[in-house]
Amino acid sequence: MADPRFFSNRGPLTLGRLAEIAEAELGGAAEPDRRISDVAPLDMAGPDEVSFLDNRRYVAAFTASKAGACVVHPDFAGRAPEGMALLVTRAPYKGYARIAATFYPAPETVPGIHPTALIDDTAELGEDVAVGPFAVVGARVKLGAGCRLHAHVVIEAGVEVGAGSEVMQGATLSHCLVGRNCLIHAGARLGNRGFGFALDPQGYVDVPQLGRVIVGDGVEIGANATIDRGAGPDTVIGDGCKIDNLVQLGHNVRLGRGCVLVAQSGVAGSSRLEDFVMIAAQGGVGGHLTLHSKAQLAAKSGLMHDIPEGETYGGLPAMPLKDYFKLVTLWRRQLKETEKKKDG
Repeated sequence: MADPRFFSNRGPLTLGRLAEIAEAELGGAAEPDRRISDVAPLDMAGPDEVSFLDNRRYVAAFTASKAGACVVHPDFAGRAPEGMALLVTRAPYKGYARIAATFYPAPETVPGIHPTALIDDTAELGEDVAVGPFAVVGARVKLGAGCRLHAHVVIEAGVEVGAGSEVMQGATLSHCLVGRNCLIHAGARLGNRGFGFALDPQGYVDVPQLGRVIVGDGVEIGANATIDRGAGPDTVIGDGCKIDNLVQLGHNVRLGRGCVLVAQSGVAGSSRLEDFVMIAAQGGVGGHLTLHSKAQLAAKSGLMHDIPEGETYGGLPAMPLKDYFKLVTLWRRQLKETEKKKDG
């Protein structure tokens, strides 16, 4: 289903092999040696393609699907149409992700330095590094083995990038140490000067931003995201964090392990997100706050105080989400009463 101009299909694969990849059990009309050529959505898949069902909202599409095979949770396996092969697992989306990645693995990058790249003589490049057209690698930079820098990337003086990490087109890195196997998307800005100044009647006095950005292993940073360096302490991104496009992190922000920040969300300076915190799209976090482990902030919410461990907050100003929904219900009730009075 993917456009062959941009994606290379490594299929076909047998159902038996797909079951191994997805850590699933074969069911329905599955025959281990049957070959599947591609992945596709439920409503578009054909007899030689595999799809997945992970949301009960799409059960109707599942029952009507013409897919030859489907990765499915055991709770929905009984709703499969006749003749469909099943790959049954309690984690169907994860299973499908592994299958899709096997059909369409990331393209291999050929190591080497493009002749238009500018690399300082004091930079240290590990084995099998790839540096693309017009990339700039500054003084004392260290690139670990297998790093990939795409076109127009700028790595400023002193920056270190761990083995296996990839920096996409036009991204800039300064004042930062990046871990292993990270992915930094196009146009991201790491290590910019933090937004810090002293107020004075005669004008603002900029405060030197003397910290760094420390990025752990396995972190993904989205396109045009901006992460400011610390003012004195560092800005820290924990292992395994997923940061979406257009996210802004202020100086001294600290993220624990596995945090997820969705598009256009922002965290003001010196706030702390503990392990596995999630902020939905356009969520805003004020400065000097703590979101404790596994806390969540709903989309378009504005947070002005801490969130306890495991709690979900939402609204503007943000509050426990159940309280916010109670307020919305109350407002609707009051609105109806006002309309009734007008009509009366």
